[in-house]
Amino acid sequence: MFPFGDVNDFKIDMGQEHDLFRKSVRQFSEESLSPIIMEVERTNVIPQAVIDKAKDLGLIGIGVPQEYGGQGGDMRMLAIMAEEVSRVLPSFGTLLLVNHLFVDPLMLFGTEEQKSKYVVPVAAGRALAAHASTEPGVGSDVAGIKTAARKVEGGWIINGRKAFITNADRADYFIVSARTSPMDPQARWRGLSTFIVEKGSDGFNIGQKFDVIGLRGEQPNEVLLDDVFVPDANLVGRAGDGFKVIVTAYDYSRILIGAQAVGIAQAAFEMAFNYSVQRKAFDKELASFEGIAFKISDMLMDLEASRLLTYWAAYLADQKRPEFYMASSIAKTYSTETAEKVASAAIKVHGGAGVDHRTGVERLLRDSIITTIYEGANDIQRLTVFRSLLKMVSKDLEAS
Repeated sequence: MFPFGDVNDFKIDMGQEHDLFRKSVRQFSEESLSPIIMEVERTNVIPQAVIDKAKDLGLIGIGVPQEYGGQGGDMRMLAIMAEEVSRVLPSFGTLLLVNHLFVDPLMLFGTEEQKSKYVVPVAAGRALAAHASTEPGVGSDVAGIKTAARKVEGGWIINGRKAFITNADRADYFIVSARTSPMDPQARWRGLSTFIVEKGSDGFNIGQKFDVIGLRGEQPNEVLLDDVFVPDANLVGRAGDGFKVIVTAYDYSRILIGAQAVGIAQAAFEMAFNYSVQRKAFDKELASFEGIAFKISDMLMDLEASRLLTYWAAYLADQKRPEFYMASSIAKTYSTETAEKVASAAIKVHGGAGVDHRTGVERLLRDSIITTIYEGANDIQRLTVFRSLLKMVSKDLEAS
C-alpha cells in the first residue's frame, strides 16, 4: 500500500448521474463532431456552429457552480466529458477544457468581483478564455517566466511574449503570468503574479499561429504584450503568489488531459479491433492471427488501466484529498503515454491503411503526442510524483 494508507484510498465512486451525462456527451460527439472530422482536418478550423451547440448544451459550464453561471458537476463529470469528446475530436476537447485554466484560478484565488465579471460569462458560454503562461524559452519550468509586470498608479504595465497559447485566437479573456519582482536564483518561483487581461486591451495582440503536429482546429498562437495596462482589480491572488496560482490550476487540469488521452486511446482501440475482425489476410480475419490478437489485448489492458487511474485521480480531487496531486500526475503520464502507444499499435494493425490520412488512424497518433507534452511534459510529471512521494514520507516520519 505504501505510500497510501489503506484500500479505501483507491476507491472510485460513480453515480447514475455520471452515466447519464456520459451518454448525453457521447450523443453530442457522435452526432455533431463525427461529421466534421475531415473538414476540421482539411481547414484547421472548428465550425462556430458546433461551438454554439456545445454552449447551448451547457458543456462549457460543466464543473462550475450554478451561482457563477455554470452547470455544476464535479471533476469526474469533467473527466467524462474530456474522454467522450476526445474519443471523436480531441481538438474540440481542448477547446472546452482550456476554459478551466482560466476559470479554476479565479474560483480558487479570485475575488467575488472577478468571479462575477469573468467566470460567469465564460461558464455561461457567452465568452471564451485562455491561459497565457508558456513563453518561447519557458514551458514546464513555470518559475522561469520572463514576462514582466511593472507597478504603476492604479495597476500594472505588462511586457512580454507568450507562445503556444491554446484558444488565443478565440478568447475574450486571458489569465497572464508575469514577473513582478526580480528572480531570486535561490527561490526562482518567488515574484510571479497572475493577471486578467481582456482582448482588445491596448498593446495586447495575437501573433502567429503555430503549425503543430496535431489538434487541427485548435492549434496555438503567440500572444504579444507591449505596455499593456492592467488595473489592480485584475490581479489574481496576491502579488508574488502567481506560481501557486498557476501550478494549482495545473494540478486539476492534468486530470483532464489524462481523460483526453483515454478518449484518444479508446478511439484507436475501437478502430483497431473493428478493422481486425473485418479485414482478411491469407483468407482469414486479421483477429485470428496471434500477433494481432496480442496487440488488441495489450491495447485494451493499457486503456482500462489508464481509465481507472484517471477516474481515481478525479475522485480524489472531488474528495479534496491531498493525494490527488500525485494521482493527477500519475494519471496524466500513464494515460498520455498509453494513448501514444495504443494509437501507434492501431496504425500497425491497419497496415498500409493506417498511414492513409483518410482512415483517421494516424490523426490519433498526432493528437496523442501533444498530450504527452502540454500541461507539463511527462518527465516533469515524474519529478512531481517523486517529490510528492518525498513529502508524504516526511509527513509520516513527523507524525511518528
